[in-house]
Amino acid sequence: MLQFTVTHRDGRARRGKLVLPHGTVDTPQFMPVGTAGSVKAIAPDDLAAIGAQIVLGNTYHLLLRPGPELVHEMGGLHRFMSWDRCLLTDSGGFQIYSLAEHRKIDEEGAAFRSHLDGSAQLLTPERATGIQLQLGSDVLMCFDECLPSEADRAHHEEAVARTTRWAARCKAEWERSGDDSGALFGIVQGGLHRDLRERHAQQIAAFDFPGTALGGFSVGEHPAAMWEGVEHAAPLLPADKPRYLMGVGTPEDLLRCSLSGIDLFDCVLPTRVARNGLLFTRRGRLQIKAARYARDPRPPDGECRCYTCRTFTRAYLRHLYAAQELLAYRLNSLHNLTFYADLMAGMRDAIERGQSRAFVDGALASFREGVDPSSG
Repeated sequence: MLQFTVTHRDGRARRGKLVLPHGTVDTPQFMPVGTAGSVKAIAPDDLAAIGAQIVLGNTYHLLLRPGPELVHEMGGLHRFMSWDRCLLTDSGGFQIYSLAEHRKIDEEGAAFRSHLDGSAQLLTPERATGIQLQLGSDVLMCFDECLPSEADRAHHEEAVARTTRWAARCKAEWERSGDDSGALFGIVQGGLHRDLRERHAQQIAAFDFPGTALGGFSVGEHPAAMWEGVEHAAPLLPADKPRYLMGVGTPEDLLRCSLSGIDLFDCVLPTRVARNGLLFTRRGRLQIKAARYARDPRPPDGECRCYTCRTFTRAYLRHLYAAQELLAYRLNSLHNLTFYADLMAGMRDAIERGQSRAFVDGALASFREGVDPSSG
């Protein structure tokens, strides 16, 4: 099962230890996203070298291909993808939301068409929970209804009520299975409506899940509105249990939301933008595909410990991207994931020292300096 201890507090920021069946996770922590049982362009030994302690798997994509039955037959997702550390699986709710016109949601669940072959699928709270049990996750997520932030209040009201009813069904399925090796987290919705967040946090807390997530952020609202919403919502979650902000986000998002008391983050951003030639550095964003780096002998980030920065120049990385070499995906992704891992390690250290606010302010100021385009 799960054990969680907050070891240090600095304002609302928390430094903790999350003990799961496959290891200990230091919080606050960023989870690389392994959508289909793989963090794109990155092998498990790369993740271990980076220092990743927990990876996210995607229920929707693994349902469609290769199927949870096959993964279970192969010994579970850990063994299937040769990852011996912790795994969190989402429930598929966000992917269902992103299908837009290709899905229909009612009380039973979400009916949708596979984006792969158009086959009809039905994902219910019971099935979403059962799939995650087959995958053998350390952390399972309740099936929820996610809405864009700009949806009207009436729709948010409906989604909150339905997510609560679905949470009850997820918990019943989890308990019925008798498999307590994975911990089931509840999800709080409500958009940017503070009163809905407060009401839903109380409803989800009543289930006494081992952990709680905030869903429905970073789905169309301005970043400042999201930061403000998380600042209000995070303290509403149980103080003695891990708090997970789903699908967020940029380095600035992670820093600001850690200050609000969030423990876990995930996002496809660092690997997705890496494949498009964008690198995060301590002095801001570096578009490695830009022509001005064609003869730049420096590493992407001179302070970075990653294999990419220790070994290669901006000129070479720019060449790889321009030549459409697949190695560009790996090297850029290695760097961005290492940057995220080290950012969270710095935040944890700052919380321990009681200097989290100063650390965040300093990091954000450094990001705004921008990368020096000169090659001198």
